[in-house]
Amino acid sequence: MPDLWIDNAPRAAASGATFTTPNPATGEVLAELARGDRADVDLAVASARRAFPPWARTDPNERQRILWKCGEAILANLEALARLETLDTGKPITNARTIDVPRTADTFFYFAGWATKLTGETIPVRGPFLTYTVREPLGVIAAIIPWNFPLLLAARKIAPALAAGNTVVLKPPEEASLSCLELARILAEAGLPPGCLNVVTGHGEEAGAALVAHPDVAKISFTGGTDTGRLIMRNAAATLKRVSLELGGKSPNIVFQDADVKSAAKNAIGAAFYNQGELCTAGTRLLVQRSIHDEVLDIVVSGARAMVPGDPLDPATTMGPLVSEVHHRRVLGYIAQGDAEGARREVGGRHAGSNGCDQGWFVAPTVYSGVTPEMTIAREEIFGPVLSVIPFDDVEDAARIANASEFGLAAGIWTRDITRAHSLAARLQAGTVWINTYNRFDAASPYGGMKQSGFGRENGRAVLDEVTQVKTVWVATS
Repeated sequence: MPDLWIDNAPRAAASGATFTTPNPATGEVLAELARGDRADVDLAVASARRAFPPWARTDPNERQRILWKCGEAILANLEALARLETLDTGKPITNARTIDVPRTADTFFYFAGWATKLTGETIPVRGPFLTYTVREPLGVIAAIIPWNFPLLLAARKIAPALAAGNTVVLKPPEEASLSCLELARILAEAGLPPGCLNVVTGHGEEAGAALVAHPDVAKISFTGGTDTGRLIMRNAAATLKRVSLELGGKSPNIVFQDADVKSAAKNAIGAAFYNQGELCTAGTRLLVQRSIHDEVLDIVVSGARAMVPGDPLDPATTMGPLVSEVHHRRVLGYIAQGDAEGARREVGGRHAGSNGCDQGWFVAPTVYSGVTPEMTIAREEIFGPVLSVIPFDDVEDAARIANASEFGLAAGIWTRDITRAHSLAARLQAGTVWINTYNRFDAASPYGGMKQSGFGRENGRAVLDEVTQVKTVWVATS
């Protein structure tokens, strides 16, 4: 039975309680996990507090060396990690092998370099003084992550925090914790000292809430749903914790008539349905200029029809099941709502699965036309393979529809007019805008949201501001 991970060793929950995690493709139980609660969070935070001073004082070159070895160890365990990620989340194993695990390693490689490059500045002030700033780590950072990319999203929080000298307590998703526990074991074998990373599995309202309330946690870094983000922000106020939130999205993907229409339409399929649509930045609102609407719709429907869900362990599979039975019901509820509100379902809906996976939680890629911006499926984050195709007339119309959302995580623009592209990118209320591409990420590129999609940034130089604090020093020179 996978246990908690505290002080570089497995440990049963203090209460002895457990919970099961199922295989989304079959519904069968994969494993029993330790159900951590407040007592376990206390142990994990105490461990991280003990580890913080020596880790913060560790020579940055040594922290760099350890983080680089962590990246190498992740690649050395690529196949095992990819298989765990697929079994636990339902994502196609080809995606886990080629995207999730390599980019997890790349995140550690990238932030290993930053360990030796955190600098302050000297500031000219009035009088005979030398005034300078230094960047210092915060202390214990609590990382709470969702189930769609547990391995990669854990790395995005762990690697920069460790590079800056912090220690981390990770609360993985209850639906998919196995790869995070294996990651902790791998990092320990690579040389990460005890207490620098502790992992407490369990339910959000128990382990997650205890982390948010804990007085010795300096910061909460959360990725997940907007409603949960609001709750975390309210509860963190009691101890004046720092908070960064990467929340939901309802991203517009805008195709103009002068674009390479076939390329834009084919990319729109991946933008909407990659990872079963369980992606915060999924391009779930496809805005198409009216003159090319039918052409784009035909290509998208044909592409969606060709994506047949199947066994995620089969390398040929391009779409697996949704992560859980609860989420499966939720997505099917949105499809029923789309039907009821008068949108035209061109393709998709419930899918029985195939290749021995007929008991799994499958939904076929679903495309709606005749969607208006007021419909539920065009406003709310579904987090599944459901795409709304919405026509627009001109740039003004596209900008109005795109920004008519409480979310502001990402957006896409497809056009050959570079002036229009830059002008519209400036107007879109989104933390990331892709032009003639979609869903591109890199450890060096900042990522985060606006409006109800949260605040704070992950990746790149920007995240280091989230995991450090500035100290100013004045020295009298006379």
